[in-house]
Amino acid sequence: MRTHQLVLHWIEGQLSEGKLAVGGRLPPERTLAEQLKVSRTSVREAIRILEAMGVVRAGVGSGPEAGTVVISDPTAALGSALRLHVATQHLPVSDIVETRVLLESWAVARAKADAPQLELAAALLDEMDAVGRSAQTADDFLALDVRFHLALADAAGNAVVSAMMGSLRESIQGYAARLTGNLPDWDATACRLGAEHREILAAIRNDDGERAAKLVAAHIEGYYREAGV
Repeated sequence: MRTHQLVLHWIEGQLSEGKLAVGGRLPPERTLAEQLKVSRTSVREAIRILEAMGVVRAGVGSGPEAGTVVISDPTAALGSALRLHVATQHLPVSDIVETRVLLESWAVARAKADAPQLELAAALLDEMDAVGRSAQTADDFLALDVRFHLALADAAGNAVVSAMMGSLRESIQGYAARLTGNLPDWDATACRLGAEHREILAAIRNDDGERAAKLVAAHIEGYYREAGV
């Protein structure tokens, strides 16, 4: 086992045993190196890895923000890994679409009709209407679109599904934006997407999870099919 992995293993054990929790601080670099009998370089390497994974935030200097603090951002590592694999072209659009359909169909079927995230979803629909439907505002529309879908996923109350959807956020937005050039009439597509969004939200609020799941699957697949995927 490489020395930085010893540090990672120790920190994992501390978290699992409840000796470290969100908001807690790791021992100072020198103390941790002496305690684990590793170099300070190994400690720094482990902390950099944990920071990239969204498990800690490393602060410098002195004061309340100094030191390495345990945080919780599970989308960080997932999102970074997915973006890199998308960039290598090893994750085709069709696989992203299929994953979205699986996750979002499950989520909207279980979303609570009174979930507070639905208020955010409704507000985002109003913002989409405000940005307009022109090709010039397509990127703004799609950014709001992704936030709308994440809000629906969050309404299911499953932290893992929310983290997975969050990690897909940039991939979804990037693919959707690149595909707008394939659409015959962006204005018509945007109007249709807006109407479908409102249907999905209404089904959830009516506590009709089965209908919401069918609508969201058709909504996602329909956009990519129209764009030639």
